[in-house]
Amino acid sequence: MGSFVLTACSGGSGSADAGAEARITVTPADGKEVALGSPISVKADGGRLTGVEVKDDKGQKVSGQLAADGSSWTSDSKVGPKTTYTVRSTAKGGKDGKGKESSSSATFTTQQAPKVNKLTNQPGNGQTVGTGMPVSILFDHKVDKGKRAEIEKALKVTTVPKVEGAWGWVTDYSGQDRIDWRPKDPWPTGTKVSVNGNLTGIDSGEGGWFARNYDFGFSIGADRKAVIDVPAHKLTMYESGKEVGHIMGSAGSPTDPTRGGIHTVRSKNADEVMDSATIGHGNEWMLASKWVTHLTASGTFLHSAPWNNSIGVENNSHGCFGMTTSDAKKIYDFLLIGSTVEVKNTTSTKKTDVGNGLEVWQETWEQWQKRSAVK
Repeated sequence: MGSFVLTACSGGSGSADAGAEARITVTPADGKEVALGSPISVKADGGRLTGVEVKDDKGQKVSGQLAADGSSWTSDSKVGPKTTYTVRSTAKGGKDGKGKESSSSATFTTQQAPKVNKLTNQPGNGQTVGTGMPVSILFDHKVDKGKRAEIEKALKVTTVPKVEGAWGWVTDYSGQDRIDWRPKDPWPTGTKVSVNGNLTGIDSGEGGWFARNYDFGFSIGADRKAVIDVPAHKLTMYESGKEVGHIMGSAGSPTDPTRGGIHTVRSKNADEVMDSATIGHGNEWMLASKWVTHLTASGTFLHSAPWNNSIGVENNSHGCFGMTTSDAKKIYDFLLIGSTVEVKNTTSTKKTDVGNGLEVWQETWEQWQKRSAVK
């Protein structure tokens, strides 16, 4: 709550509380350069709080919780860096709140953080995604291992209908720290997901402090997935569990086999240049491709391969699944960001790290749960 008003039945003139008066204490107290890392609290000694309103210097209300006995109020988040807060509160004296009314106004300014840590979230707010999409939060700066449990507890996922899932800490392919929330099983179509990060004033360690809260939401779209059978050179499309078509293609060669397991579509690009240098093959090729569906961050894609005369006959790519331009467009349009693509019967023995894209389905549910910092 940002503010609240409480009323109590008025006592008779003989009430023992009639002359009592509460003393209101605000923490942090009036002042400047208040230290970071603590919540805002309001206490009414000798009475009950009847109203608390806290605003920052941008006019935003700070939510909080009132104790059951009305004696105190505590903010939901900690104080943010370089922010001025104004706290206005009222209380009535006596244990039943029937005494005299008192009021308080306090203002304080917090210290500047030496470094501010920010985050980038996937999916974007309002986006509709596939049934394999995790909540993925990438941090600008390092998050110390000793700080991770507090940060994880400040992050909340709410779903309608209720879906079981868990947070797991990941090292992104970029080397940055990341935390993902994966459902135990793929999302039901139509699920509404809300994510709240009550991070203001939390110290991430060497990477700095968080200066704001985060809220975003997304929806789960059609249940669409693809399964690639590598020896058969075939990609089969499924919707709501039923086969709806298949496409012939060319997967990775015996020397560069396509990575196995369940991948998640992380992004798509209508036009892209396939540069051999990006996957460790020097200057061997530079090819223009259309309708590129990205799986791993290291370069496992579904894409058009008009230069390949062996589509449907031979697996001779460098790990991608190449198709005709028209078939690549079909897959590009069919799969959502967050849809899954399972690669079966490959000779690849490489284990794809979960941070190499949105690869949360490369692990079992039991393995994933061990990534949580909250024990």
